[in-house]
Amino acid sequence: MNDADLSAADLYLNRELSFLEFNQRVLAQAQDPCIPILERVRFLCISCANLDEFFEIRVASLKELVEAGALQPGPDGLAVPLQLQAIAARASTLVAEQYALLNEVLMPELARNGVMFLSPDNWSARQRAWIADYFAREVEPVLSPLALDPARPFPKILNKSLNFAVIVEGEDGFGRNSGLAVVQAPRSLPRLIRLPDAPGGRSFVFLGTIVEAFVDKLFAGMRVRGCYQFRVTRNSDLFVEQEEVDDLLRAVEGELASRRYGDAVRLEAAHDCPDEILAYLLGQFALGTDDLYRVPGPVNLNRLMALYDLVDRPEFKYPPFVPSVPENLRVGADIFAALRVGDVLLHHPFQGFSPVVDFIKQAAVDPQVLAIKQTLYRTGSDSSIVGALADAALAGKDVTVIIELRARFDEEANIDIATKLQEAGAHVMYGVFGFKTHAKLVMVVRREQKALRRYCHLGTGNYHAKTARLYTDYGLMTADEAIGEDIHQIFLQLTGLTRIPQLHKLLLAPFSLHQALLAKIAREAAHARAGKSARIIAKLNALTEPAVIQALFRASRAGVSVDLIVRGVCCLRPGVAGVSERIKVRSIVGRFLEHSRVYYFENAGEAEVYCGSADWMDRNLFRRIEVAFPVESAAFRQRVVDELHMYLADGAQSWNLQADGRYVRADGAGAASAQTDLLAFYGDRAALTEAEPAAPAAPLVHS
Repeated sequence: MNDADLSAADLYLNRELSFLEFNQRVLAQAQDPCIPILERVRFLCISCANLDEFFEIRVASLKELVEAGALQPGPDGLAVPLQLQAIAARASTLVAEQYALLNEVLMPELARNGVMFLSPDNWSARQRAWIADYFAREVEPVLSPLALDPARPFPKILNKSLNFAVIVEGEDGFGRNSGLAVVQAPRSLPRLIRLPDAPGGRSFVFLGTIVEAFVDKLFAGMRVRGCYQFRVTRNSDLFVEQEEVDDLLRAVEGELASRRYGDAVRLEAAHDCPDEILAYLLGQFALGTDDLYRVPGPVNLNRLMALYDLVDRPEFKYPPFVPSVPENLRVGADIFAALRVGDVLLHHPFQGFSPVVDFIKQAAVDPQVLAIKQTLYRTGSDSSIVGALADAALAGKDVTVIIELRARFDEEANIDIATKLQEAGAHVMYGVFGFKTHAKLVMVVRREQKALRRYCHLGTGNYHAKTARLYTDYGLMTADEAIGEDIHQIFLQLTGLTRIPQLHKLLLAPFSLHQALLAKIAREAAHARAGKSARIIAKLNALTEPAVIQALFRASRAGVSVDLIVRGVCCLRPGVAGVSERIKVRSIVGRFLEHSRVYYFENAGEAEVYCGSADWMDRNLFRRIEVAFPVESAAFRQRVVDELHMYLADGAQSWNLQADGRYVRADGAGAASAQTDLLAFYGDRAALTEAEPAAPAAPLVHS
């Protein structure tokens, strides 16, 4: 088979359908009876939220392609209209499974454990009285029923908001026949209301249930013949045209307002909503029948996530854990002194994120620190890191922050952070227009003995303390001179848009990373052909880039064993004779979101390991600022490799991708779980130092 054949459509899996298969694996966590019940509810909500974003971004973009007449297929050969049809069929099945799980499994299981969702038929007289009073006090005053007639056309419906189509009959207040009205539930109202039970009781009612039960109070003198929930999902991707933008922040702010009312892409409605009402709603939103999802339950199912915090039952949740912290980085430690002794490699959430926060906090108050430079993609609106950067700027330090305003669904929070830092006197920039700044970098410049030394942090995940307890990521803290110089050059480019010389150690997208990956994969193939040891292990969130996939095909054909741990979307079809029979793909879905990106190349016994912010996707390699960093310490490198092998040995939470595109769950009976084993491993090592000895870094810039 020649290289031309490696682009054959049957060697690739469709990106969109691959995502839906990933969401099926998330839903499988909710279906697993071995997982605590509230965690199962949480996984159900995550699968629903994932599906929301999928429609808001991916389905919306496909519909835009259809409208533009751009119907050419992707690498898998599936034309855009056929993709939309396949998505509708697969998503419908997924939604049916979500509601079947909720209604037939999770709610009965919760009820058996004293957590009940009550319908009006189950309300006691006391409960009904309380709910009626709650409706009168808290709900009715903020509802505005909108009767539809020529003077009152169909209202604007906010993206993913809860709404009710109400059929009324009889004469209205002006002596005319009634018809259809719309009631919109403000987002200020909680969607899950806890009833004042007797001590120990945990009874809940959905807001939608309350509105349906008392909606007649909104239509005095008329009869309500039916009330049906519906929700519309809209295109939520931001579009900012470079040629038309003078101020990116103002442009993004303007786009955020329009996101709420983008083109409709999906309609969810109560399963018993009459056909004529559904046809009317579809017409109002310019949707077809394939865009309709009739659901036997609340249309905003992911709002059940609130239950996790409302029910204080520890036995219904994963056992708590305390992340370990290397001894030389514990509270009160001089982090700069520790890094002068040697580098530190952290693996979150098994090891705590607090050393990273403390690093920035210490830099903010240290009188010897002159400058702090950092990239921020997602960090949280109440981040202590942002507070420390603001304090540093107020103290007169030179603080430069690259904030990515277009971090999807965090745009508003990032605008607030940018404003706060600017008011404190920090230099705030928004990266490079047209390229999202996704790299995870901190550089601290400190004066020591009449010279300047750089201390750095590089990571695979965001500077977000909350997600650092939920996502697996690696972070390297170092005073390495060459890495510090590389990061200095990268910040010069991000702020001054300069050309930079060849970097010493780091791989940078969109410049060197893609070509470096292709070269390293090709090198493994050459080693295999020469009879030398060759192997590739890559742990990623997604794999879609065709040139990288073809390079992996060539490596497999040359005899290289390739193990891919791809959490989500994977477009590479493994196990194809003569092409990819030496490639294995697995997905790990467990308690923590697998987020770390690790690339291992055996290199004839001279192994190379890189960690980084980039998945092997077109957007990461060509349209984002991404950084991959080498793990050079032999001890750290072996540690990362050992942990990769733990994932490869996982039989409890792993799914194996088959040549036909199906994922088959590993036999979990008594099998190892990488995440569980890592929790135990780092828990046992809590009292041990994790620093790797290294030569002290030389001064970088003399005064």
